[in-house]
Amino acid sequence: MNSSIPQLYEAFLAHPHVTTDSRKVEGDEIFFALKGERFDGNQYAAEVLQKGAAAVVVDNLEGYASLPADKAFLFDDVLTALQQLAAHHRQQFRTWARPVPVIGITGTNGKTTTKELTRAVLSRKYNVLATQGNLNNQIGVPLTLLSVTPDHEMAIIEMGANHPMDIADLCAIVHPDYGLITNVGKAHLLGFGSLEGVIAAKTELY
Repeated sequence: MNSSIPQLYEAFLAHPHVTTDSRKVEGDEIFFALKGERFDGNQYAAEVLQKGAAAVVVDNLEGYASLPADKAFLFDDVLTALQQLAAHHRQQFRTWARPVPVIGITGTNGKTTTKELTRAVLSRKYNVLATQGNLNNQIGVPLTLLSVTPDHEMAIIEMGANHPMDIADLCAIVHPDYGLITNVGKAHLLGFGSLEGVIAAKTELY
């Protein structure tokens, strides 16, 4: 039987550090065994537990059966589990003693610069967590959200897109309280089809 997000969230509260890179496991993290074109994180699940990971999230049933039952979580898709966990964590921001507002930033150009400028200004008064570098995709955004703690007073999340509905999907995870679109230009037209497609995608934030 597959694990549930509430079960996984309990483990996350006890071990609030996550990673998708088996090489960066130092101890007490939750490792998400993502798949790529040339790799399968499921293959490293046993190894990261030996290195001290607190738990692993996998989607390979055969491999799961060989892992310690108290340290392994099985889902149909690890990326979806990561995103759902981040969305669940995001919902808790409003229940904390000091709710954490979220600013979502997207646009064709200038996302990272605008995010850094916004962070620099707000950090003069608030404890701000912002997207590191340009981790603004379907993996980076959940990882950023999962880094937010009750000690933070504001979160700035950068969101990128290459295809229609990318921003809508990210917004379903981030639920930004405030949104900013830096601009719209002719980029990633292969994925969007036209400038009108880019406009439609970016304005999904609204």
